[in-house]
Amino acid sequence: MNGKNEINSRYVALKMCLSVIDGGRSLSQVMPEGLAQFQDARNRSFTQNLVLGTLRWQLRLQAICDQLLKKKLKAKDEDINQLILLGLYQILYMETPDHAAVSETVALVSKLKKPWAKGLVNGVLRNFLRDREALCAEVDLKPSYAYSHPQWFFKTIRKAYPQDWQQILSANNEIAPITLRNNRLQQSRDELLESLNKEDQLAEAHPQCTQGIRLLQSMDITGLPGFTEGAFSVQDGAAQQAAELLQPIPGERLLDACAAPGGKTAHLLELADGDLDLLAIEKEPERLDRLAENLHRLGLECDYRVGDAAAPGDWWNHTPFDKILLDAPCSATGIIRRRPDIKWHRTEEDISALCNLQAQILETLWTTLKPGGRLLYATCSVLPQENGLQMQRFLQENRDAREVPITAEWGLQQPLPGRQILPGDSGMDGFYYCLLEKTTG
Repeated sequence: MNGKNEINSRYVALKMCLSVIDGGRSLSQVMPEGLAQFQDARNRSFTQNLVLGTLRWQLRLQAICDQLLKKKLKAKDEDINQLILLGLYQILYMETPDHAAVSETVALVSKLKKPWAKGLVNGVLRNFLRDREALCAEVDLKPSYAYSHPQWFFKTIRKAYPQDWQQILSANNEIAPITLRNNRLQQSRDELLESLNKEDQLAEAHPQCTQGIRLLQSMDITGLPGFTEGAFSVQDGAAQQAAELLQPIPGERLLDACAAPGGKTAHLLELADGDLDLLAIEKEPERLDRLAENLHRLGLECDYRVGDAAAPGDWWNHTPFDKILLDAPCSATGIIRRRPDIKWHRTEEDISALCNLQAQILETLWTTLKPGGRLLYATCSVLPQENGLQMQRFLQENRDAREVPITAEWGLQQPLPGRQILPGDSGMDGFYYCLLEKTTG
């Protein structure tokens, strides 16, 4: 990678980090826009690594930076602050030689039109190189800095999981693996594995998913054999448990609430040989477009429409559902390793509002379920307030609801209802499931 391209990559990475931290935008919006500027795969990979890593370790890097600055930078100079963090990340976590990390980072100051900051950035990074071990040791005395998580989240996780909090926080800082879900309507999992490995793609069967395949190296998924033809989908192993737990039967009437981008919708259809009376609703129109694209690629069909799960009057024809999948709006704290911006966008105050919304949707959808029917409540959260405590409250308040115990090799069986997958368990994301049945008596 030549110097010009490297500098360009760093500048794009800086703008992306600023958009997330200072502009409040989500990484899912910022990343595609930023990476689209590169044709070269190496530049894309370098930039993505730099952005994800700097956001992942933002709090630890900021604590180190604060020790090195004589006085805190003003809010209008957040670009200089993020530039310093980018430089520190390269020194600490990347294979970039120290001298290159410093010189290339300092060179970017000219693009920011703040010549006064050149000496500051240079001095901070060089002082870090001199006292690296002592500075890191001092910062890491505080666990929330050492694990780079907001204090409120660190305290919540340590209280909820006294035996597992270190594992959870460590897993959140790891690079997430790529998992595929075989489309069983086109071939068996073994056949897809053979096809992938024939192309020298290192892949293995996922131990916790009947159709799951783990890729052992990072790659462009769209270039794999069978992608365009719909031979498989990209879906984490934890998310693949949803359809397996709901066990759709051909001919059943199902609701997939909050369905986009459609991975679980497609899996339900695949398990029932495409023969379901399935309604998929999604509140955001632009996200529904992604669901439609995914179904089309996989050769699957169902009724899908824009709809608010909390307002069934707009989409329900009053025919009860046999089964409902509620992939509830949540904090997404189980997928931080994929979306490190969640650490810095989610606040403690958000959680109670999310819990209220989940409770409202639960109560509403329960009225659309037929007696004897089943509802699977799912979140990609690790917070008990959204998961076990939410289910405990619902079961106490709804006497026609009973929990169907989940027996599985994955996840934690807790005193509270449901089953919790922790981030990193069998390489999976953090997910929660609780299966409910509507009693007939």
